[in-house]
Formats: sequence, structure tokens, C-alpha cells
Amino acid sequence: MSAPVTQLTFLGAARTVTGSKYLLEHEGVRVLIDCGLFQGQKEWRLRNWDDLPIRAEDIDSIVLTHAHLDHVGYLPRLVAHGYRGRVFCTSGTADLCRLVLPDAGRIQEEDARQANRHGYSKHHPALPLYTETDAARAVTQLQPMGYNRPIEVAPGLTVEFLPAGHLLGSSFVLVRTSSGRTVLFGGDLGRYARPVLPDPSPAPRADVLLVESTYGDRDHAPEDDGEALAEVIRDAAARGGKLIIPSFAIGRVEEVLYWVRRLEQEKRIPVLPVYVDSPMATEALRYYTSRVSELDPEMRPAQKQVCTFCTARFQTVASPEQSKALTASRRRAIIISASGMATGGRVLHHMEAALPDPRSTVLFVGYQAAGTRGRALIEGASEVKIHGRQIPVHAKIAKLNSMSAHADRGEILRWLRTFAAPPSQVYLVHGEPGPMDALRATIEAELGWKTATPAYGERVEL
Repeated sequence: MSAPVTQLTFLGAARTVTGSKYLLEHEGVRVLIDCGLFQGQKEWRLRNWDDLPIRAEDIDSIVLTHAHLDHVGYLPRLVAHGYRGRVFCTSGTADLCRLVLPDAGRIQEEDARQANRHGYSKHHPALPLYTETDAARAVTQLQPMGYNRPIEVAPGLTVEFLPAGHLLGSSFVLVRTSSGRTVLFGGDLGRYARPVLPDPSPAPRADVLLVESTYGDRDHAPEDDGEALAEVIRDAAARGGKLIIPSFAIGRVEEVLYWVRRLEQEKRIPVLPVYVDSPMATEALRYYTSRVSELDPEMRPAQKQVCTFCTARFQTVASPEQSKALTASRRRAIIISASGMATGGRVLHHMEAALPDPRSTVLFVGYQAAGTRGRALIEGASEVKIHGRQIPVHAKIAKLNSMSAHADRGEILRWLRTFAAPPSQVYLVHGEPGPMDALRATIEAELGWKTATPAYGERVEL
């Protein structure tokens, strides 16, 4: 009798960094690993409106690696189209999904309203991809699980979550089939010896591996003990303007605050007002603090602190009115606001006011996908479109790669070398073609492992 056929279809993050979705089929069972939103270039964003090659109601289970939108942001759309099953994830991921998904729905609705109000969409009327109500329904289907506890998510398929060190609750997902095969979905791989989060777990044995390749062609700058950030802050303070930091609301805000607080305590920067202008980031800070046992040991104080991440002059911005007042203010300040690639959210209002001002600085502290405002700015754009208007760029634009939550080439290889035995097949995902192809060549040359870079929609038999 022949062995059961197991197939894998790459529905996202295939030769691009966004839209992570992988359909695993085994003996008639269908499980979707990650349910991410395409972001960045228009051709990718349009894929969010395409139907999947499988009906939502025919998916048996969904499993999430972590709560970034490019891994979970399509879930409300799928639920709106009829998915009624459970969504398995870690408890930390469930917490953060309860923040990011309703917020994403609100942003979708607000963007549609703005487009209709100002007439800058070719669609009449412009519609949201999904609504806040769709997102609220989706979070009711979350099934939180602990790490290192195998659970059957569908007949013949068992999953186990392993800490990945990328984000609170982030995980590798190890899938075991009834035929004995193992597939490791790497999600996003965290970094070594970084603050806030612990190092990624050593790799388990796996027959097939999917691993990210975001920075597969480069190594991050050597650790500088925060000096590059200190220089940006000192310069911004000396020029008298605001320092605007577009930041991913979960994960990156925590690391930025860690470093600002540390630099203040070491008297390496002037003490400035620090504002977090993102309700979602404010809530995420509470989750990080409540789950301090899951963070790096240095984040676990000997005695309970009032605020794990607060700087000397720290303030969260709650209401839209407070945000507008902060935007209008001309006082020196550090403003940390979402979104991290400047694709939406309150940060756009701060940038709209700051970009024409040569005293201001806009500092990017994370990956900027092709097609985003963030990528355009770091590549030297003289103007960018915000809220339907062309905004001139006279502010100083800075970029730090040291805070990336994604492993670089050396760290990916370091993690791959923790495998006790090589996988029979490696698939590179979550990367643009250049870094992905470079990493494939490196893995094949240094490790001798069979490695492929699947295309969007490609289906393979495991």
C-alpha cells in the first residue's frame, strides 16, 4: 500500500516578504499555516482581493506562527468568506492578534472612508478589504496553546509550537503527519543576543523546512551598544526638531523604548519627552509587561517595576485629539508611532507635518518593503504622497538596521547548524528574489542542503 500523499502550496511569501500563507494537505485534510496580508507594492496588495484556490469553509484548521499582519492580517477576510474552524496559536500570539486584527479592520474602513471623501480611489465607492466586525469575529476563533505541547489540529496532523525569538508569542510550527513525516514552518526567525526577547530555540529534527530569507544576502551591522541610535537622537535634539520614529506597533516599539531608556540612564543622550502615539502599541506594552517571564532574562527585574519600558519623560497618547495636538506642537520630542513602513496609521499625520521641516528627523528602525512610503524615503524620494497630497521631503531621513527582528545571513546559518540532521528539503520563503537567491547559494555551498525557492501558487509533493 502506498504512503499517504502530503502536498504543500505556497500561497504567499513566495519570492516576496509579505502575505505568508501555506496550505498543507494530507489524506484529505487541509490546514493553512499562517494567514498573512500582502503589503507593499500594488501588485501584491491586489492579491488580497483574489480568492484562494480553496474555499474558506473547506479549510479544516489554521495555525499561526506569530501576530505580525503579514502572517495574520488576512484572517478576518477568510472568516468573512466562511471560515468557521479554530485558529491555533500561542497565548502570546492570541493576545497580540486581539490588538492587531480589530485595528487593521478599523484602518481598512478608515482608508476607504478617506478615499471616498477625497476621491483618490478609482473604485466608487472604495470598500474595505474587511471590517472591524469581521476582525472581532475572527479573534473569537483563536485557540491559544502553550509552547512545546503537541496537539492534533486536524485528523492525521499534529502541531507543536517552539519559541522563535522574533516577537512575543512567536514560534516555529513543527507539523507531524500520520505517516511520520515532519515539516517545520519557520515563520520569522528571531536574532541572537538581542534585548527584550530570548534567542530562537534550537531546531528540532524535520524532514522538510521552510525558512525565511528576508536578509539572506547580508549581515546586520555589528553590535554598537546603541551608539547609532544615540547619534541620531543627539543630532535631532541639536537641530531643535522632532524625531519621528515609524515603528511596528508590536515588537519594535518595545526595543526602541528599551534603548532610549538605557541611553538616558547611561547619560549618552539628552532626556527628551518620549511619546508613544499608537493605542495598539500602548496595549502591546501591557502584554509584554504581563508576560515578562517569556522575555529575555535581563527584562525580568528582581522586584516588580511600575513600568518595564518607561523612559524618564514617557507618555502614551490616548485620544485622536491628543495626537492632533502633538502633531501641531513644535517642541522637541521623540514620537514613536505606527505603522512601521509608513503605510497607514497615526504616524502619517506626524510625517505629513514633519517631512517639510528641515529641523525634523524621520528614523526608520525596521525592514521597509518595496512599494511602501518607508522604502521610498530611505531611497531618497524628494516627495511622498500622504492622504492624497504630495508632501515635500526636507527633513533628515535616517535608517537603523541594528533593530531588525529578522535574522541576517549569518544568524540564519547559525540556526540551521543547530539541526541534528539536515532536512531532506529546504524551501526559502519570506524574501525578495535577490536575498533569497543569495541565501540559497550560500546554503548549498556551505551546508550542501537541497534548497528551493518556490514561486507564488506553486504546489509541491512532500
